[in-house]
Amino acid sequence: MESFHHVQFPTAISFGATGGPERRVEIVTMTSGREQRNLRQSRSRRRFDAGTGVRALDDLSEIVAFFEARRGAFHAFRFRDPFDHRSCGPGVEPLATDQVIGLGDGERTQFRLTKAYGRDADAYLRDITLPVVGSVSVAVDGFALDPIGFSVDELSGTVTLAQPPAANAVVSAGFLFDLAARFDADRLEVSLSTFKAGQIPTIPIVEVFA
Repeated sequence: MESFHHVQFPTAISFGATGGPERRVEIVTMTSGREQRNLRQSRSRRRFDAGTGVRALDDLSEIVAFFEARRGAFHAFRFRDPFDHRSCGPGVEPLATDQVIGLGDGERTQFRLTKAYGRDADAYLRDITLPVVGSVSVAVDGFALDPIGFSVDELSGTVTLAQPPAANAVVSAGFLFDLAARFDADRLEVSLSTFKAGQIPTIPIVEVFA
């Protein structure tokens, strides 16, 4: 990914952010009243406003420094989605059986981390490209692998197994993850509401893809 800084947006502030996934759908209403809908993007894109996470003067100073170091919207960075950053449900520890990431064929050793939303044919598979270091566990047919039995590329989400799984063996994984994002504004509006408190009314952040 071009212009990406492998640094974390302040987690305490991101956990106070508001936002979520965005889907772009073009809708044309025909003369009959029927609708013709076109999905403009194959992937959903997350948007956030981290301004609600700024609660103290130290937070304000940290964000201004982070914004300057990223040159505003120029460099992307790691962002922790406060609502969706686990292979499992909220408040639950990830398990190696959380997400199916592929089937063995006796030769293949590399698998991409993905997270499924929905079930069966309607499920949306989201590529996970920024897993959290040390959080990934992997299982083959339900049996967790020793950490020395696999490696993870933390900038692509690719899992490489030391041994290829047998044909039709189910490969699964559990993990924490971040997303790549950038500031969606060219400036920050900063104010001092009280002597020891600061405010940035809005800090728009948008997910980016490689």
